[in-house]
Amino acid sequence: MGKGFFISKAVGIAAIIVGAGALATIIALSVVYSQEKAKNNDNVLPTDGGTTSKPPVTTTAPSNEPWDKYRLPKSLVPDHYNVTLWPRLKQNLTTGLFIFTGQSTVEFVCAEETDLILIHSNKLNYTKRENNHLASLTSLGGVKAPSIKSSWLQQVTQYLVLQLDGKLMKDHRYHLHTDFTGELADDLGGFYRSEYMEDGVKKVVATTQMQPTDARKAFPCFDEPAMKAIFHITLIHDLGTVALSNGEEKESSNVNIEGHDVQKTVFQPTEKMSTYLLAFIVSDFSFINNTIDGVLIRIFARTPAIAAGQGDYALNKTGPILKFFEKYYNSSYPLPKSDQIALPDFNAGAMENWGLITYRETALLYDETFSSNSNKQRIATIIAHELAHMWFGNLVTLRWWNDLWLNEGFASYVEYLGAHEAEPEWNVKDLIVLSDVHRVFAVDALASSHPLSSKEEDIQKPAQISELFDAISYSKVTSLTQNNKLISLFSLQTYLAEFAFGNAGYTDLWSHLQMAVDATGTDIPETVSNIMNTWVLQMGFPVVTVNTSTGIISQKHFLLDPDSEVTTPSIYNYEWIVPIKWMKTETIQHPKWLKNESVSGSDWVLANINVVGYYRVNYDQGNWERLLGVLSTNHVAIPVINRAQLVDDAFNLARAKIISTVLALRTTKYLNKEREYMPWESAVGNLDFFYLMFDRSEVYGPMQDYLRNQVTPLFTHYKSLTDNWKNVPVGHMDQYNQVNAISLACRTGLRECQNLTNQWFNQWMETKLNPIHPNLRSTVYCNAIAAGGAKEWEFAWSQFKNASIAIEADKLRYALACTKQPWLLNRYLEYTLDPNMIRKQDATSTIVYIANNVIGQSLAWDFVRARWSYIFTQYGGGSFSFSNLVNGVTERFSTEYELQQLKQFKEDNAEVGFGSGTLAVDQSIERTIANIKWIAENKQNVLDWFKAEEKP
Repeated sequence: MGKGFFISKAVGIAAIIVGAGALATIIALSVVYSQEKAKNNDNVLPTDGGTTSKPPVTTTAPSNEPWDKYRLPKSLVPDHYNVTLWPRLKQNLTTGLFIFTGQSTVEFVCAEETDLILIHSNKLNYTKRENNHLASLTSLGGVKAPSIKSSWLQQVTQYLVLQLDGKLMKDHRYHLHTDFTGELADDLGGFYRSEYMEDGVKKVVATTQMQPTDARKAFPCFDEPAMKAIFHITLIHDLGTVALSNGEEKESSNVNIEGHDVQKTVFQPTEKMSTYLLAFIVSDFSFINNTIDGVLIRIFARTPAIAAGQGDYALNKTGPILKFFEKYYNSSYPLPKSDQIALPDFNAGAMENWGLITYRETALLYDETFSSNSNKQRIATIIAHELAHMWFGNLVTLRWWNDLWLNEGFASYVEYLGAHEAEPEWNVKDLIVLSDVHRVFAVDALASSHPLSSKEEDIQKPAQISELFDAISYSKVTSLTQNNKLISLFSLQTYLAEFAFGNAGYTDLWSHLQMAVDATGTDIPETVSNIMNTWVLQMGFPVVTVNTSTGIISQKHFLLDPDSEVTTPSIYNYEWIVPIKWMKTETIQHPKWLKNESVSGSDWVLANINVVGYYRVNYDQGNWERLLGVLSTNHVAIPVINRAQLVDDAFNLARAKIISTVLALRTTKYLNKEREYMPWESAVGNLDFFYLMFDRSEVYGPMQDYLRNQVTPLFTHYKSLTDNWKNVPVGHMDQYNQVNAISLACRTGLRECQNLTNQWFNQWMETKLNPIHPNLRSTVYCNAIAAGGAKEWEFAWSQFKNASIAIEADKLRYALACTKQPWLLNRYLEYTLDPNMIRKQDATSTIVYIANNVIGQSLAWDFVRARWSYIFTQYGGGSFSFSNLVNGVTERFSTEYELQQLKQFKEDNAEVGFGSGTLAVDQSIERTIANIKWIAENKQNVLDWFKAEEKP
């Protein structure tokens, strides 16, 4: 830890007063800012000739100048920052804006002689300092600092640029001072505001979301993950509000600044850390707390939520999960506190800021009256995910964003271990297959997928970085890691110990894995790097074919559309070193590595037991027939996870033309005897594709008849198990499968189910007392609103607007998209553009919900096309949710006309851009082409099969 740089109390207050004195100028500038913002999609802070310097307007292609490159030069290395920020939680009556003012001093070391300072800055407006420049520079150690020759803001690459009249000296230290202002906007990035109503009063929270590249919107900084530093944070805030940051509160005092009585809170310096993990929040929230082995744990939320006990579950589970990870990593939690806060407006699910984790309310707050078991599981797993990051990501951090998977992939895996520690009876680890393996298979089977690790030079722009926050980075490592004997616990511990408070790359992890393999004598066919690089440095995964008639086991690159062209080269020629574990007629065999292994025999063979390997499995026709026979006569002989696997593999192999679609459909015939959640969930997920392809065609009716017959026994089973729906199933998975039973039964038109959901909903409307169990509310609300009209929709909308529990509001928001009335859906789409109707954090997912409705599909697509520029500008092109939006509104596309529309959409909006949805546009085009071909080749066969199954 480097030495700290402190401003004395007297000097600090004086500087704040100077900043306050400039407030009138800042507010005047804000008027111009507001006008410019409406005209300029870049939203760059405007300037005038009085107190700020006007940035040059870059209209030509980037040159070779350092400030036209997106990566920082290596010449300067930050040591620590002193940052003071003052967010204004009241709207300026003249400008209509919320703003914050701040000042920053960063101490850096010159690693290479240079006459140029580049530091990240985005949407900040600077008060001129010495010699009319945007910053001032001083030297430490008696060496005179060169003067600033010119200074400006480079908008495209997001820099504050300072050209010097001399060179900074190697190994010498300097201070860079700035005073600045920014808008405390509602854009959910950087230092932003969140609003909510409490007792009829609108309240404002000033909060942050820095990952991946938005710390530069809060203060000028070297905003790259390898540029770790120590941060001294001070917040000026209104009396009666609470200030939080990564560090513990050091001192707090009331001060008067230019006639304003405010509070000044100084925080202890942070550990050495990356800018994207910073957080500072001002609110009037309440909290509950506990202390475990000297670590203070606090849960913050809106006061009514805390008073209602909605933070209790998180508080009770955080301690055990934290202690589990300390033992798992063999490393003590490195901070004195762990604050977790639920925010009304938050774009992601949660963010692992070191010592101050931020969440959506639905990801942290639990209320027994309103929260389902899936809500509870989400809270447990997200808390575990974020706490896992305290070591894997925060203590040891990626060097650059091309290795994002190092952070997110392992956190996504161990979240299941942490959640299992919190709720051992759930068997939540089994759900890795459904939640992660099947999820990432869908993306990684496309020719437009990408490797886990990209080249550094290919990931430069903020939008390219945001694009990496996808299923590949989060779920592929989880799929590779589960039960993989290469991932030694010891190796993770030594890796974390060596690189603590620093940065590392994936090759460093491979070295520690190899040391563990060597130390334990583990038998593997190649070095760790040779094995793992086949999975990390090339996209995709194999389909392993087990031919029991010839004894040959082979592999090839699995592509959902086998005719698609793979343009991404691979030094491994799309071959993988594959671990195989199989069973032969109920006897589990020893694991093998796929290197000239063989298997044969007349008994049935099942590979990839419990789906511990990241690959799909195909068999010769004879073995498929034997497996289908086992499913129909004694399905429990096959492990439950593999029953889910057989269904998922079969349907996806059929889409890839490896087996027939009829063979895939035959894997569902046994489901009328299946009572377990995982196989049913796998089937429902795959049959969703059939709904997307056929719910506008003549296949729909026969398909509905077949599936209704298949699900009716499951519906009847849960009716009996719950004593005619009076009780809740005991098991966690049973509670999930009860939802499947009702959802699919109502969806396929089972009259008893539809009457049941309508009866419950009507009872709620008439008595204003909700009789529906939280587990069932999403599906009951959806089906009742779909069956009803304006009356039901208006009632649900009223309940949504008045919901004080975010989890209940989310259930209603989803269900409102289920109506079959086009005019209501169109009105709902318009609401997504009004933050007073639908919060910005929920806008894109609401549009996707509407697109999932066959009636709303074309409405949502027309809406997105017509409003793309506005949506993209207002809801953040860098937002992680834009890939979900693009995929969601195009998921049903399966005609040549829709393909041409999609291509035209890409062309028409090339200048506006797609941000983090750029890759999703190409994936949607690829998926649409595959859908067109699949329907042409399969529609008649599918129709004939469903009809044949209905014959007596």
